[in-house]
Amino acid sequence: MSRTVAGARVLITGAAMGMGRLYAERAVAEGAKTVILWDRDGAALAATAAILTERSNGRTQVAPYVVDIADLGAIAQTAQRVRTEIGDPDVVINNAGIVRGKYFWEHDNGADTRPTMQINALAPMYITREFLPAMIASGYRESRIVNIASAAGTLSNPRMSVYAASKAALIGWSDSLRLELVQQGHGYVKVTTVCPSYIDTGMFAGARGPLLTPLMTPEYVVDRVWRAMLAGTPQLLLPWTVHLSKVLRGVLPLIVWDAVAGRVFGVYRSMDRWIGRG
Repeated sequence: MSRTVAGARVLITGAAMGMGRLYAERAVAEGAKTVILWDRDGAALAATAAILTERSNGRTQVAPYVVDIADLGAIAQTAQRVRTEIGDPDVVINNAGIVRGKYFWEHDNGADTRPTMQINALAPMYITREFLPAMIASGYRESRIVNIASAAGTLSNPRMSVYAASKAALIGWSDSLRLELVQQGHGYVKVTTVCPSYIDTGMFAGARGPLLTPLMTPEYVVDRVWRAMLAGTPQLLLPWTVHLSKVLRGVLPLIVWDAVAGRVFGVYRSMDRWIGRG
């Protein structure tokens, strides 16, 4: 799997559009045995599945499943269907996510905070728990788990409090899982934690990239993530300024870092004009 996913079963959440669809296109192009698409938008999912099926020319089975990953029961039921109808995946890409660009006190507990934590933090754990035992029991077969987190999980930012919390939780769990697998001799199951800054998608429409951190194209990010996944890279931070911010945040006193992040880099104003789709 260090070169392609040819012959592998690949499961992608949030696969009906955007970056999820791009991951699916990449899997089909490389000759995956099966591409398993999870999304809650049935119409968009069916359209994407039809296009991918046509492109595959019969080489890849495209299997769409309508599922709301905010619902633990729906995840368990759909995972059982996948195991029965397709078989356990070799690659799981936890791509689905939502964002609410507002101050914390403007969040509604039911409409905003709960689904953000369920979809961004809990769902990747639930989904991975469904398929990880088979990966471990496979007998040293190379498997991959990719968790799409965010640079927001490494850096506090106004108007992203709940989103940042969800991604911080995802990062902590994802990298701890990586270490657990290595510690217990299951290093053939490799976990990649992805922490990108703003990507030029509808989800972050209106957001402004901080100094030296322009909005990245979805195609660029998907390519970098894909190569990191194949290589089993533990963590991918994009772009290079995310590395820089982690270092500066770690060594500077908080009052100094706030001045640098807020006044110099413009991080703390980056979500002021957010109009994304959530």
